[in-house]
Amino acid sequence: MSRSTSYQEKLIKDLKYPLEAAPYIEVVLEEGDPKMLSKALKNVIEAQGGIDKFSAQVKECYEKLDQMLWEKGEIDFYCLSALLDALGLQLAVTVKSM
Repeated sequence: MSRSTSYQEKLIKDLKYPLEAAPYIEVVLEEGDPKMLSKALKNVIEAQGGIDKFSAQVKECYEKLDQMLWEKGEIDFYCLSALLDALGLQLAVTVKSM
């Protein structure tokens, strides 16, 4: 009997690729829920090999950002930008749909 892949397992597998991770993070940012962003970043980090794969500076940024998202619902964009850079992603500004 074959074992089916759980949603979380498939998500983590897909998020290994920046072309999948970028729109995932983009949608979560558009939703505006800090706790969802925290979970999404955690998923992308897990997909990329876990937080221990990254430098101490990136780990510190992630921990600071995660704490801010959970406690204050705020984002340090410089920290977010550094973390996304380490994940092979970047922030972008586009024209808002009218």
